Amino acid sequence: MEQGMEKRKRGESREIDEEKWVYDSSVDHKGRVPLRASTGVWKAALFIIAIEFSERLSYFGIATNLITYLTKVIHQDLKTAAKGVNYWSGVTTMMPLVGGFVADAYLGRFSMVLISSIIYLLGLGLLTMSQLIPSLKPCDMGLMCHKPRKVHEVVFFLALYLVSVGTGGHKPCLESFGADQFDDDHSEERKKKMSYFNWWNFGLCSGLLLGVTVIVYVQDNVSWGIAYIILTVIMATTIVIFCIGRSLYRYRVPEGSPATPMLQVLAAAMTKRNLPYPSNPALLYEVPKPQKSQGRLLCHTTKLRFLDKAAIIEDNEDKENRSIENLQNPWRLATVTRVEEMKLVLNMVPIWFTSLPFGICVAQASTFFIKQGSTMNRKISHDFNIPPASIYSLAAIGMIISVCVYDKILVPLLRRTTGNERGIKILQRIGIGMVFTVIAMIVAALVERKRLSIVEKEIVQGGRTGSISMSVFWLTPQFMILGIGDGFALVGLQEYFYDQVPDSMRSLGIAFYLSVIGAANFLSSLLITVVDHITEKGGSSWFGKDLNKSRIDNFYWLLAAINGMNLGVYVFLARRYSYKNVQRRGAVADYREGDGVELMA
Repeated sequence: MEQGMEKRKRGESREIDEEKWVYDSSVDHKGRVPLRASTGVWKAALFIIAIEFSERLSYFGIATNLITYLTKVIHQDLKTAAKGVNYWSGVTTMMPLVGGFVADAYLGRFSMVLISSIIYLLGLGLLTMSQLIPSLKPCDMGLMCHKPRKVHEVVFFLALYLVSVGTGGHKPCLESFGADQFDDDHSEERKKKMSYFNWWNFGLCSGLLLGVTVIVYVQDNVSWGIAYIILTVIMATTIVIFCIGRSLYRYRVPEGSPATPMLQVLAAAMTKRNLPYPSNPALLYEVPKPQKSQGRLLCHTTKLRFLDKAAIIEDNEDKENRSIENLQNPWRLATVTRVEEMKLVLNMVPIWFTSLPFGICVAQASTFFIKQGSTMNRKISHDFNIPPASIYSLAAIGMIISVCVYDKILVPLLRRTTGNERGIKILQRIGIGMVFTVIAMIVAALVERKRLSIVEKEIVQGGRTGSISMSVFWLTPQFMILGIGDGFALVGLQEYFYDQVPDSMRSLGIAFYLSVIGAANFLSSLLITVVDHITEKGGSSWFGKDLNKSRIDNFYWLLAAINGMNLGVYVFLARRYSYKNVQRRGAVADYREGDGVELMA
């Protein structure tokens, strides 16, 4: 009885200790185990969301009006400008793969965010100079600018791609650094972390909303230079705010190249490919349960069994003595956790590919959707015209509504209904967003067909060419539906790629999410080129220099069909997907992160 009381006291002592300190392998700014009460959670995350607000304000202030700048200032045709925007967006969203790798392997997330923010600031400063320094301006004052100076184009595009490089370190690390402020092994913090991704996107959309309204209005009606000055000052201010929160953050120490352990698993599995599987998975090699400050272990799964051979212990003597961990060659023997981490990455590949058609649809909002709006009646009053790029704010509003309703209404309701901590599984949330995207493309096709019919009618009647009489607010449904879809799919993809990668690869996980959008932008440009070539041979290209003589409604129908077929493949894969299965420390339960349910051992 005394022994039982002693064990109970030790258990209570451990619970009190873990309530006071954070034992998830993170450290505070002095390299010590973090104190739970004074570090992390929302008091730290708010500093991080502040700089994300600034970055998104800058990015969308540039991106959504970029097609207008390329066509009206640099005088590119629509097809060239659309592809140029897609290339820049593609590079900007692929660069995080590099930034995420360097952060996880060598620099750490905080340092990478700080360095990349400074590079971002340099890009904004150079954009400002390209508009204000006389020798770098597009043209001399007072002259009609039919072709800008070459030096202006060089400086302008150099500044744009400096912003891309800055985003490459900023985006994957900042979001994952914010999520690191919540302890997965603490039930209350884990629930807050699920809300974190929703409110992260609320801050993101707030920056987006101001970027495509206030900043774009200044660009179109005051000065491009003044707009870039505003962005530069705000970015500099939030970098200072980010540094002020340094003592509140929880940090992850870089663990070296995340590619090395995966290569070791492959090498070990290939070396032992002829060995028979053990009769019991418990015979596979694993280290003892981690201590307080160590990382988490993963439970064995039955998929991709070939990789399990990497964890087979070859010598019978080793099976009796598993304390020889340091004597083993990692290229010959891998732990079950390392094998499961490799499986996680491989399981993500099909989901990544089936997310690309969704990303192609998202790319249309910043190109053809905005160009449609530029041909329509944008008057609010006699003195005020809505800038074409500001129409993008409708997508941001849709996303904000979607995120708020999902987090505050749907999740609590679904938790009670399904018993799932998340409400619904991550992949289900993404799938719902994909359905909204298909609907958005159908609506966009119908609205564009209506716009073209009004153009034809006005030309026949001898009135003004173009669809001046059609209100730009006809575009509201397609933007809003796409924004609602983003609130499900984009937020779901962020959460999926952060949660389901190995713990040591979480910056890369966010980079994988961003690479979906980046690769989709490149694919969008490729699809435009292919469709343009095929339809031009048929007599009339869908993408003419004059939007009123183009057929982008047919392009929207094509995207709706592609996404509809892709949705079927995605559902098939999602139903068979195995989520990360974490062995919880100090408990007799495992935790499936994607399902949000505990499984008693």
